[in-house]
Amino acid sequence: MNACIRGCFNAGAEAVLARDGHGSGNHVIWDELDPRAELFQGRNETGHLRFPRITECDALILLGYHAMAGTRGALLEHTYSSAKIQNMWLNGRPVGEIGLDAAVAAEYGVPTILVTGDDHVCLEARAWIPGVMTCEVKKSLGNQGAFLLSQPAAHRLIESSTAAAIRRIGDIKPVQVQKPVTVRTEVVERGQIPRDGADGFRVLDGRTYERTADTVLKAWLGW
Repeated sequence: MNACIRGCFNAGAEAVLARDGHGSGNHVIWDELDPRAELFQGRNETGHLRFPRITECDALILLGYHAMAGTRGALLEHTYSSAKIQNMWLNGRPVGEIGLDAAVAAEYGVPTILVTGDDHVCLEARAWIPGVMTCEVKKSLGNQGAFLLSQPAAHRLIESSTAAAIRRIGDIKPVQVQKPVTVRTEVVERGQIPRDGADGFRVLDGRTYERTADTVLKAWLGW
């Protein structure tokens, strides 16, 4: 994260908002964070934004991401919850965290300019986001293993890739999502689907449901 922050400021960023987006959102060692950045930590339960204060931002960077659930050979492949979600689709297209998060940001006019992670996540990012820059810091050997760059080399690559992406703000456009939006979810175990019709959900089978709305967040989370 600090390497990414350095890259942002090296390329002329005026401010950086960092978010711990994993699980409970309490994994960043706060007193070791670059003091020039502002950190959002924990869960966002008071507003209706996946990315708080995104309207203040010129671009989004997805740092340390992984490939969508079911990606063969990808390190830690899953979509939001390996315990609950088997697959997701956005307007009929299989989607993971990269596609959904980029689509959410796009609805606020914010482009996703850089995605970092393994070789599979970089391929997925380029398939979803035209012109996006990627930073491959590891080559996956499967769900539980990968060849990693050395830590200094990975940090240097993240810093330089970030700076290059920041300099391309304006060239990389927000992804285009056709409206209305339909988000479909297939759960891992039966018994986890909502009641048909509740909150606008349409139940397709014993493990699959979907909702259609005018925004990605409404179709996905009801916000």
